[in-house]
Amino acid sequence: MTALTVALLGLLLVAAALLVLAPLRTTQTSDPDAMQRSQLETERERLFAELRGLSAATESRRPELEGRAARVLRSLDGMPPAPSSRLPAAWLWGGLAVVAALVAVGAFSFIPSWQLRGLNRAEAQTVRTAVRLPGLAARARNSGSVADELVWGRAAFDAGQYDQASSAYASALKKNPRQPEALRRLGIILLTRNDAQGGQAARPNDQAFLLIRTAAQLAPNDSESQLLLGFALSRYGQDALALSALERYRSLSPQGRDADQLIAAIRSRQNSADPGMAAYAANCASCHGAAGGGGIGPSLLRAGLTRASVAAITRNGKGSMPGFPSITGKSLDALLALVEGWQK
Repeated sequence: MTALTVALLGLLLVAAALLVLAPLRTTQTSDPDAMQRSQLETERERLFAELRGLSAATESRRPELEGRAARVLRSLDGMPPAPSSRLPAAWLWGGLAVVAALVAVGAFSFIPSWQLRGLNRAEAQTVRTAVRLPGLAARARNSGSVADELVWGRAAFDAGQYDQASSAYASALKKNPRQPEALRRLGIILLTRNDAQGGQAARPNDQAFLLIRTAAQLAPNDSESQLLLGFALSRYGQDALALSALERYRSLSPQGRDADQLIAAIRSRQNSADPGMAAYAANCASCHGAAGGGGIGPSLLRAGLTRASVAAITRNGKGSMPGFPSITGKSLDALLALVEGWQK
């Protein structure tokens, strides 16, 4: 809960208290007829008492007393009503207690929920996760189990609390040095630690790369392992291997979009430096994969094609693949050399 919310709640509580307690501080409402009303009421009670106390000896006074009592009652009926009195103090204190209870309930339920409504789903989840972190950290430290340390590390990583995530994953690796999630996530934290400081990218961290590569070897079918491996390889300038890992990530996680920008950047670098890659990216990559690893079309890395057969298929097509007679001259020679190199 932010300081602003706490301040607003405090103001709400003070306003509610002033509103409820206002009648307790107000003096009694003046009644200009109070004295006359009091005298008539006293006279009425005295006459009624005399009428009740009449005996046989004084019964002759009844008509006189009843007449006087009737005049007093008519006088009371003709007076304006007395101002209403204040509510009992118990009611007012009870109202204050109810208001305080409602404010407290709102502070711990409605208002935090209302705050999260202003965030998108990912931001709201990050806030909820950050709130849970102290409890997860305490449980992991108390139990010392790898499972609890991974839960803590995962929550801290997702919330962007990378120092906590590093502590959790490092602790998990002390107990299980072959835990893939801890290896790859600790590796990526170390690899990108200096990125947030701006300026030029830091020199690649060999230890971090080793952690990421080991995680990919231990869990080759984990999409995150391939994604982080591709990112790490691109840091070392190994674009072809990076594209292969990123294409593997896409095949394992077809809905994942985390690699799109990096793949586009690598392709742009390759296209500007290699005319063969430029021709391949423009005509072939959409079916055969960014690095020839396959997609809609078959892989070109292990196809066993000769240069002549690649040229013929490129010009004339084969099966569902259309021909590309527009690729000629130096562009065709560069493309053939690229695919021929993949065969070797």
